[in-house]
Amino acid sequence: MRTFAKTALVALLSVSVLSISASADAEKGKKLYQKNLKEVCGFTGAVFAAKFKQADWDKAYKAGTLNKKMEEACPAGKEYFESDKFKKTEEHMYNFVHDFAKDSGNIPSC
Repeated sequence: MRTFAKTALVALLSVSVLSISASADAEKGKKLYQKNLKEVCGFTGAVFAAKFKQADWDKAYKAGTLNKKMEEACPAGKEYFESDKFKKTEEHMYNFVHDFAKDSGNIPSC
């Protein structure tokens, strides 16, 4: 019985750590949006992320066209979306827009 309890505890802790890591990436993406795009786009990150549904963001990310999808949401951000800086932070930006997409039920505080 003790072995089962230890295994269950390890599994629970692993899931907790994975959840924290995933939300940390979205949080980083939110901060990147606030720093680099909020003023340029002229709207909050909540409005930006909610321009599309999760499936739309997923499809663009998997196809390697996330920058184009983001440019659709904010044409004024084109220069940023084509930059090396964006390429280095693309995963964080994806996690942000995915977690706060139109159909996610989540609303960021930015």
